[in-house]
Amino acid sequence: MNMPVSKTLPPYVSYRTFWNFLDGLKSAVPARIDRSFWGDKLSGSTGGQLIAALKYLKLIDGGGVPTLRLRQIVFAKGPQRSDLLRQLAMEAYPFFLTSLDPASATYSQLEEKLRENFQITSDVGRKCIKFYIGLAGDAAINLAPFVTKKSKSNYSSGAGRKNRRTAAKPADSLEIQPTPTAALPHNNTFVNEATAPLFLPSPSISQMLLTKFPDFDPAWSDEVKLRWFQAFDELLQKVPGAKR
Repeated sequence: MNMPVSKTLPPYVSYRTFWNFLDGLKSAVPARIDRSFWGDKLSGSTGGQLIAALKYLKLIDGGGVPTLRLRQIVFAKGPQRSDLLRQLAMEAYPFFLTSLDPASATYSQLEEKLRENFQITSDVGRKCIKFYIGLAGDAAINLAPFVTKKSKSNYSSGAGRKNRRTAAKPADSLEIQPTPTAALPHNNTFVNEATAPLFLPSPSISQMLLTKFPDFDPAWSDEVKLRWFQAFDELLQKVPGAKR
């Protein structure tokens, strides 16, 4: 059995995040897409995933400079945009669109093709397929209905597990509802009077670890990037109110 080839992973950022970002470029396309441009819009992990997706799709070069293809897609409309996206998908996903019939391929076949071509976890693979399905829809590429239904089912199951974890939260860990009091200074800022707690809680161990977490470095290898994203997401799940 051949081992999967180690290479850059297909996009696994949220497809909605991807398109919201591209739509935001209609007002102005920067000379370079770097952290100073997207840092106030996205978290570190999401921004890193977005940059990796843009590079994989050849929408920016290795230095973050937008390509002609990016500008064409941003400003294209209707059928022209669909045609550009179809060409983009054919170049980015030959392992899906050349070796399989997209109109009849099953979800499991997509998973198998990912494992054959990439060293990838099941969770990241699910996100890769979800992005591919979103792109195929905008590119007017017909996919089997049981593939799109499977993707939605996987997403719903994940949300259900998260809701069950929230419902099972012990009573003694619930936040105490504060009564209005005078504004209290905290970390050189002032807490809103209507929502200020009677006592400001000390930061949790997870919150302290989050401040010590290393910044994302686009120069890392794909394997290190993947491990960083997974570790960062796991830490965010332990920090209440953390931005993801």
